[in-house]
Amino acid sequence: MTKTYDKTTTGLLLVDPYNDFLDPKGKAYPKEISESVNFFEHLKEIVSEARKDGIRVFYVPHHRSELDDYDTWLHPTPSNQVKFKPLQAFARGSWGGEFHPDVQPQKGDVVVHEHWGSSGFANTDLDHQLKMHGVQKIIIIGALANTCVEATARYGSELGYHVTLVTDASTAHSHEAMHAAHEINGPTFAHAILTTEELLAAL
Repeated sequence: MTKTYDKTTTGLLLVDPYNDFLDPKGKAYPKEISESVNFFEHLKEIVSEARKDGIRVFYVPHHRSELDDYDTWLHPTPSNQVKFKPLQAFARGSWGGEFHPDVQPQKGDVVVHEHWGSSGFANTDLDHQLKMHGVQKIIIIGALANTCVEATARYGSELGYHVTLVTDASTAHSHEAMHAAHEINGPTFAHAILTTEELLAAL
């Protein structure tokens, strides 16, 4: 089998690995979908394998919210107004806004600047960090499949990266959202859409 993912040119993007998304006690934990696809176990398995294979891990975190973040914005999105105002997911200084203890950054990992919207590229240093580390292929896992994962993957494709999505190492709040991300939208921009098992076989 031809090796698709060489460690010198591949990066693993770990999107929003916060307690609020990954832990059952989290404010925004997508229980039904996460448990139906064994999301967190697959995510940990891929992170572990990537590190073992020498593939660099890039943390792509959402902005840690403050109560008054969007009070003066001209055009806050519905997500801004729901997820980060009354719910205040990933609140700065809170347990929910910490990276899950099972996927803490390690030596050699890169923690990218926090993104305010859905894309991990917009208004951050992600593109710069990837280019400085020679990355041409990005594997994107984390939360949520139809928002931050998809937006980051789309943007990455536009910038010329080879994009891989992993269907059971991302999660969402509905089956419809997962279907849209992987069956409808993903095939229009992603170069590979794999299961965890298929990805691990390719690493």
